[in-house]
Amino acid sequence: MTPVELSRSVLCAVRRAVDEGELAVAVPERAVVTVPGPGGCGDYATNIALQLARPAGQPALRVAEILRSHLAGADGVADVVVTGPGFLNIRLGGTASVALVEEILRRGARYGYSNGPSADFVPLSCPGEVRAVVVMDAVARILRSQGAAVRTGCEAELPQEWVDILGVRVDTVGGRSSRPGDSSRSSRHGESNTVGLPGDDAGPRATRHQPVPPRLPHYAVRPVPAPLDPLFLGRDAARWALLHPAEHDRPRVTDEHLVQRESNPLFRVRYAYARTRALTRNAADLGFTAEPGPVEPSTGQFTDQLTSQSPAPLTPHPLQTALADHPRVLAQAAAHRAPDRLARHLVAVADAVLPLLAVVLPRGAEKPSAAHRARLALAEAAGAVLAGGLSLLGIDAPEHL
Repeated sequence: MTPVELSRSVLCAVRRAVDEGELAVAVPERAVVTVPGPGGCGDYATNIALQLARPAGQPALRVAEILRSHLAGADGVADVVVTGPGFLNIRLGGTASVALVEEILRRGARYGYSNGPSADFVPLSCPGEVRAVVVMDAVARILRSQGAAVRTGCEAELPQEWVDILGVRVDTVGGRSSRPGDSSRSSRHGESNTVGLPGDDAGPRATRHQPVPPRLPHYAVRPVPAPLDPLFLGRDAARWALLHPAEHDRPRVTDEHLVQRESNPLFRVRYAYARTRALTRNAADLGFTAEPGPVEPSTGQFTDQLTSQSPAPLTPHPLQTALADHPRVLAQAAAHRAPDRLARHLVAVADAVLPLLAVVLPRGAEKPSAAHRARLALAEAAGAVLAGGLSLLGIDAPEHL
């Protein structure tokens, strides 16, 4: 179950409470679900009860108890606990976790993408500064993944080395189309015939045969400029150095982004992806493939499950929570024009998958079991999210590292 699906379940619980006369409120348009904060528990938490307490004329704890009774029976929800002043803490069931992995493996690197084009048309513009151009390029990719049509523009012509090394492209330069073959009419009006980037299938395009959505004000991408030219880092490290910090933070353009050690977040992300691919190859050599199933949160709990006469129900692996959060992160990165949110999320996914990798393959004379297949499926799902996220940032995901 993804956060979007869980949000819908929360709203359904509110609607049932209203229909049964337990709450006299207007059902909100959305319910925010996040990772539980300090004092919370489970996989997700929502403050919907606090949001509805005043309009309902009831204490938040009472509203939370009403919603808990309706939400506890929802598909994929294993348990709901009320904490603090009225937070609903939700634990997902094992079948929901399995369905999540199945969905990721089915959609691959496009997991978290919009299911179709939206009505959004977003014109982006930036000054002729290297970080601004790279950030705009990444924002355009993320927006297209969410179904938006995008046109990019720069105030100045791009140096050829930015195009060759950093892989950045723009549709218009100073109001003129930067693409050969565009009509003079499009150039005069500052519109290119192609909204999407060539070869980029992350989102819809508007062509001369399709109506272009109404013009909106340009969103100006103006992050804190890079302190020096990042081209010496090469494409992947340079883009990461400019995209990982928040827009208002000064980027560190140093060779620390090239160091292959744990202290380098880019290395951890790419290393985690390469390890997932290596596990798939090694598992094939051992004669087994991935098969989604319940995955224990720790090796110790799994051992206890095997030896206990009355095993406790398995709780989802921490990695599954991070993977389920991926669609929300992409949507927020698009809405706030903030590729740094995606970069930090990829680091969180990598840090969550790395401890799992050591127990995916059988050891010694151990035979491949359902647990090994389930762990491999979860690792492959993490690899798909890492590859898809890196692609949206314009960074290569290496099979070997």
